Amino acid sequence: MRSTRIAISVAMLGALALPMVAATTATAAPASAASRVSASRPCDRLGPWVIGTKAVTIRSKASAKSTAVGVLYRGQKFIVHKSSGGWHYITDTSTGVTGWVSGTYVYRTVYMCLDD
Repeated sequence: MRSTRIAISVAMLGALALPMVAATTATAAPASAASRVSASRPCDRLGPWVIGTKAVTIRSKASAKSTAVGVLYRGQKFIVHKSSGGWHYITDTSTGVTGWVSGTYVYRTVYMCLDD
């Protein structure tokens, strides 16, 4: 049992150290290699806004105590107009309702570039 724990711990440490080794290798590349990479790669752009829970309440003000004016459900499309103090002013594209949602539950997806 103890040897299994040690083996798992060693594997975890190895997995955690791998990104650091890869980062050191990547930063050691010549400057000319960096200039060949296009800054406008599709994976460098910001992703769409998504809901990270089953539903989020749309509120009239950027406060958890303000009046609820609607609900956004996971997978529903919406537009973020501005952000302030951890809240986002949005428009629900299916109903046209506008209001504030907490940034705790709404975020942008992240793309990851995998270089050859």
